[in-house]
Amino acid sequence: MLARRQAELDQVAADCKAVGGEAHVYPLDLGDEQAVEAAAAKIKAELGAPDVIVASAGSGRWLFAEETPLAEATEIMNATYFSAFYTARAFMPDMLARGSGRVVIVGSPASYAVWPGATAYTAARWALRGLAESLKTDLRGTGIGVTLITPGRVSSAYFDHNPGVLDRLPGLGRTIPTLTPDQVAARLLKAIERGETEVVFPWIMWFYAFVNRFTPRLVSWLIWRTGYRRQSQQINAKRAKAQRAPRNS
Repeated sequence: MLARRQAELDQVAADCKAVGGEAHVYPLDLGDEQAVEAAAAKIKAELGAPDVIVASAGSGRWLFAEETPLAEATEIMNATYFSAFYTARAFMPDMLARGSGRVVIVGSPASYAVWPGATAYTAARWALRGLAESLKTDLRGTGIGVTLITPGRVSSAYFDHNPGVLDRLPGLGRTIPTLTPDQVAARLLKAIERGETEVVFPWIMWFYAFVNRFTPRLVSWLIWRTGYRRQSQQINAKRAKAQRAPRNS
């Protein structure tokens, strides 16, 4: 397991061992190319090339472009897209030489339908989905599979670390049930066992993604219509509503 925080890694490793599993932890910043290369070399020396890579890192607040600090935009892309790219790239030569393996990328609903007020977050998730689709084509016929799995909202620590983001969730998104991390893990394992290439769940999220393929303008309008507005847009909308309201004589 690779992540930045040693304490959390140690806790997950302890949980795995408590149920009879085995876990090895490597604390590092996955957005740091050199750190990933060094960790990959250590892992290959100690354990060999992995059979499955699961890229699920990500960060970032939901902000309009003009609200987003440049350093934060860079960090969002590093933590989300480059972390997956660096990790897959570091192990790919060994997996290709072996002729087997699977790369699993955990995506976001934002890579299927864009909602307002989350510019850098959305751009990074589209880049991540693009990576998954590119790897599917690049690795066809090599024996290495690629799975893009996209859950709806998950009750993870992300929302604790980014307070206020749910205020920008469109009304359409509020109809999607919240998943637990255990539910996502179980579905991820099933996708690996089945060799699935694309998984979108729960079913209502899959339905929205399916409809979006055929009527993207309609879905985009619904998300925009029920989505977050800038403060100036909120004020203008209230003024327009007040002007349309009938006046008492």
